[in-house]
Amino acid sequence: MVIGKHAMLGVMLAALPLAALAQDQAAPDAGRGAGRGGRGGTPITVWAPKPDKAPYLAPNKPHVKIADLIKKHARQTAWAETVVRDAGGLTGRYIQMAPGSATKTQFFVDSSMFFIVEAGQMRVTLSGQEPFVASKGFIVQVPARIQYSMEVVGDAPALRFEVTHTRAVPFYPESETPAPVKGYTYQKVTLQGAPATYGTTKPYLDFQKEIVDSGGRSPGGFVRDGETAANITRATGAPTPPPSQLGHFHDGTSEFWFIMEGNVEFQIEGVPFISAHQGDIVYAPAGRWHRSGHAGEQMDTRISIHPIGAAANALPPGGAGGE
Repeated sequence: MVIGKHAMLGVMLAALPLAALAQDQAAPDAGRGAGRGGRGGTPITVWAPKPDKAPYLAPNKPHVKIADLIKKHARQTAWAETVVRDAGGLTGRYIQMAPGSATKTQFFVDSSMFFIVEAGQMRVTLSGQEPFVASKGFIVQVPARIQYSMEVVGDAPALRFEVTHTRAVPFYPESETPAPVKGYTYQKVTLQGAPATYGTTKPYLDFQKEIVDSGGRSPGGFVRDGETAANITRATGAPTPPPSQLGHFHDGTSEFWFIMEGNVEFQIEGVPFISAHQGDIVYAPAGRWHRSGHAGEQMDTRISIHPIGAAANALPPGGAGGE
């Protein structure tokens, strides 16, 4: 069977032998021996239990194009759409706020969140930090118990892609009126524990200024809090590998990507070849072979997003599977 670049990956891929455990595709994290796939060890060949079925469960789709979302909501100044949702994992949603609007002050008590500004400008207020204006390309991370709020500045809507833990429901300071959440009743409580701080963690990354304008390449794991990883990979385009380079699959967790700039190609088992552009979201369920590659002659950047845990990258025997 001959598989073309843009053809469906079929039963042949599901039946291939596997697998070797290897290092994560994320940037190196010196001194750590654990994490997603382990670090610093010697790859070994093992038998891995690859699921016979790894379905896309709504609202998850292989490829969500930002152009389609903007067209769909063209008549709305404020809208929100969930494009990734994993039970026990992460949720990703696009949120647009109208000019002059603002969020309530809120926080998550035992999990972090982060967002990427796609369009417009927002004044972001984080507890313990000086307020700042975030525009297109800003990546803002908010650790657990850090209170935050956002206000749109200027006369254009502000659009962001926001990632939270699916299990997480926001808390509010006593001065706020909580927004209703189906299935929950807000009650006043006392929280124990040390006050939240950023410590040495950066509140935000101005991708345009700090990476593009300075000629930087891969910033690596900007968001990495013990539960969530957002690893930023920037490189020039390269020739598309043959379909025989399967990439890898993850045991137990999905992976999804935000395209920060340029054009990134994806081969995911069972779906047509994907060419994704800035602002697009690409998703691979746990248990499916997948790989990504930068295309064209320009600089391309993808942000790989996944929970951190014991899940490993399983590669074809020998490890020559591609990213």
